Amino acid sequence: MYNITRGAVKSHPFRIILLITWLTLVFSVPDSFQVISDYFAFLFIGITGAIFANSTGAGGGVVFVPFFNQLKIDNSAIIATSFAIQCCGMTAGAITWHKYRLQLKTENGKEHSQWQFLNRGLAITVPCSIFGILVAQFLLGSYTEQAQTSLHLGFGIFSILLAIAIYASIPLLSRTKVTLSFVKTDFVILSALAFFGGIITAWLSVGVGELVAVYLILRGFNIACSIALAVILSAFSVWSAIYYHLTVSHAIYWEVLLFAGAGAIVGGIIAKRVVLYFPVVKLKVFFATWVLIMGIAGLFT
Repeated sequence: MYNITRGAVKSHPFRIILLITWLTLVFSVPDSFQVISDYFAFLFIGITGAIFANSTGAGGGVVFVPFFNQLKIDNSAIIATSFAIQCCGMTAGAITWHKYRLQLKTENGKEHSQWQFLNRGLAITVPCSIFGILVAQFLLGSYTEQAQTSLHLGFGIFSILLAIAIYASIPLLSRTKVTLSFVKTDFVILSALAFFGGIITAWLSVGVGELVAVYLILRGFNIACSIALAVILSAFSVWSAIYYHLTVSHAIYWEVLLFAGAGAIVGGIIAKRVVLYFPVVKLKVFFATWVLIMGIAGLFT
């Protein structure tokens, strides 16, 4: 047992530190055993949401928003808490995808060559997404409040449109020719998608990662890299969005975050394996169907 524990610490020191920190937080809250009893199930919601988010490029909000809505949580708390959970899960997923890219560089030079667009794609989309989020939060406050008041409707419409776009991209997955670099129109379209996706993300806690991932796949870029780019973009986006909810809305549901956030970190680490293990087409069909069902359900909530 000692050797196993020692090996785990040596292999994954940061994960051990995170686990110890989380356990310390859990048992330091007042009436900790009651809190564990009431909120432990959110650990699995976090895992599920992060697996979906980091294996498809979509934000975890596609799971968190409809689930929290069914629990009748206040809309502002749904958005704030979804962002906070994604700060955990998308960051874990972004780091995991980055490590996989470094691994490819040494093990599979041919596939790594198909990832060359990632840095440039992030340089285009990250600033535009952050700008869109800040515009929505601080300059379009009345529109943001209105969008969150009818959250179920906006989420439902966006989810249905996203599902249709994912279904439309599936026939293109069988292409053997892979696009390797951007053309001028890509810069314009990606900038626009990231900016308006950032605004939508501020309203619904989903948007920018999904839009960018679908566009890149439609253009014929490497699928795994497209997902990785969307995940890393989403990680930067949610961190830029959380400042508003920490300082202005004060709507984060901290007990839910304590457990769902921990689950999201686990899901973010697992997700890359899901993408590489399951056939891409089946993964896309399953995800698009889930999003479609959640979207239709949102319209009738």
